[in-house]
Amino acid sequence: MSGHSKWHNIQAKKGKADAQRGAVFTKIGREIAIAVREGGANPESNGKLRDIIAKAKANNMPNDNIQRSIKKASGELSNVVYEEITYEGYAPGGVAVIVDCISDNRNRTASDVRHCFAKYGGNLGTTGSVGFMFDERGVLVVEREPGSDEDEMMMIALEAGAEDVKVDDDVFEIVTAPNDFSTVRENLEKQGITFLSAEVAKIPQNTVAVSDPDTVLKIQKMLDLLEENDDVQNVYHNADLPEEDEEE
Repeated sequence: MSGHSKWHNIQAKKGKADAQRGAVFTKIGREIAIAVREGGANPESNGKLRDIIAKAKANNMPNDNIQRSIKKASGELSNVVYEEITYEGYAPGGVAVIVDCISDNRNRTASDVRHCFAKYGGNLGTTGSVGFMFDERGVLVVEREPGSDEDEMMMIALEAGAEDVKVDDDVFEIVTAPNDFSTVRENLEKQGITFLSAEVAKIPQNTVAVSDPDTVLKIQKMLDLLEENDDVQNVYHNADLPEEDEEE
């Protein structure tokens, strides 16, 4: 996996999040609703809810918003039933794409996602058509302070149960097995470490280099259109795009 390109994807998404914070909070609120429905409203006994709260805090979601989302999900304020749906397919250039959604209307979401793929020359595939090309991993991104000790961070992360630490110019990317994500995150939090991003993500086993400008543009537009959809929670792909374009 390429930690470098993964972090730049996160940076790009966080940049959009700053411009569309309300939409991000709405999407996290849907994740909270799913977690509360499955495991209850008490984070102490609901590990999935604890993980989503950590993700919310990494996205600067205020505590009041978090608590309101939990109360809404556990109370009588919402009659909406959400379900998790995953779509798989290909963008131009043979790029594999996975789209995780949370929706209250499966037909609407399927139609919207299909439109995003078709508009820019992609093709929606069947379940499992590209999923085997990705591995699930916990990804915790920590800001790298000037003069910080790489070896010390590596030791702290590995002792907390992480699989690996990747070092970028401005961040440490801590990688965990999916089942260890919560434990590692909580162990690091106890040591006062905060995260720029905290999530279980789908990481491509290999990437597809794309250099043709027209193809790059189509892929970027398709990914952006998917990200902007209210029902879409996460978009994963295996494109190795030119860095300067990826960060725009």
